[in-house]
Amino acid sequence: MDVFSGLYTFAVPTMFSGIVTYVLPFLAILTVLVFVHEMGHFLVARRNGVRVEVFSIGFGPELFGWTDRAKTRWKFSLIPLGGYVRMFGDANAASQPSGDQAELTAEERAVSFHCKRLSQRSWIVAAGPLANFLFAVILLAGLFATVGQRFTPPIVGDVAADSAAAEAGILPGDRFVSINGSAIDRFEDVQRIIRQKPELQVEVVVLRDGQEVVLSAIPTLTELTDNFGNQHKIGLLGVSGSAVEFVRHDPLTAVWRAGGETVSLTVGTLQAVGQIIVGARSTEELGGPLRIAQMSGQMAELGLVTVIWFMAVLSINLGLINLFPIPMLDGGHLLFYGIEAVRGRPLGDRAQEYGFRIGLALVFSLILFVTWNDLVHLEVFDFIRGLVT
Repeated sequence: MDVFSGLYTFAVPTMFSGIVTYVLPFLAILTVLVFVHEMGHFLVARRNGVRVEVFSIGFGPELFGWTDRAKTRWKFSLIPLGGYVRMFGDANAASQPSGDQAELTAEERAVSFHCKRLSQRSWIVAAGPLANFLFAVILLAGLFATVGQRFTPPIVGDVAADSAAAEAGILPGDRFVSINGSAIDRFEDVQRIIRQKPELQVEVVVLRDGQEVVLSAIPTLTELTDNFGNQHKIGLLGVSGSAVEFVRHDPLTAVWRAGGETVSLTVGTLQAVGQIIVGARSTEELGGPLRIAQMSGQMAELGLVTVIWFMAVLSINLGLINLFPIPMLDGGHLLFYGIEAVRGRPLGDRAQEYGFRIGLALVFSLILFVTWNDLVHLEVFDFIRGLVT
């Protein structure tokens, strides 16, 4: 009885603290991003005359909600790990058609998603991920116009001895012009590109004494542990820049810079995924809801600016993941629509059904895999083993 009581006394405040520190920030951030994504679908669907029956934040049984004048049910559901918009003619949240569309009346066909033109359906599906990218641009533009954009001139300060930069012939005072053909405006651009190229040869163009010099370097593979305990295998040149500045931009420039930053983050994410697929990077870097919850809480402790930046990065990742050509995701629907455009008619019901089943299996397999990674990363199994032994 005394042991149980002691464990209970310890566990309750710890659990409550964990909820406040990690779960609440995670749910707040995820709710905003899911709302933005689904609102993209909703607005374009309504613009094209489609009746939206349900707008849900979360899955499963409804917790609470309301119905508007257009008879759309807005609701919050029990499982807060996503959301969906169900349009007239959908059989489920995956937007599979319900029944024979030919049996609908003229009035029902006019508001049915599956009776719309191919271009309309494509825009409605693509609107969700596009809304996430646009939201990231808005967040970053707001930061760049108020707090400022991190800026370090692309000039080499120091070169570490026996580093990749030293072997390539890079000298202090050199100004980076381009790497592998990509123009360099800031020292941060150098870091972003080089981190994605461990042990891969890169062409570096620097400006030295008014002349462009072309060099070849192979970034050193380095294992880095970030502030949140996550380990990453990255490439390093072994150079440092000058003092870091934060440059505030006017609104138009801030939007332009935010768009460029969004593109850079998207390309970097795709490169990282490609390296994981070919085995150049470890799959341990893949994280799921538990790790995102941990990072959300830690970001919240660092302040509002860090949270906004984190939300922008997550919004980009959410939009990108949903564009992957996997049935069940928006990209899978767009893949089917692409096939329909080529064939001149949709895939058969059986082919689409098999496609959705495969997609469902892939999505759940990925969820299980990243959750396992999260449990290992958070040392949950070691904690349980310690309790048993």
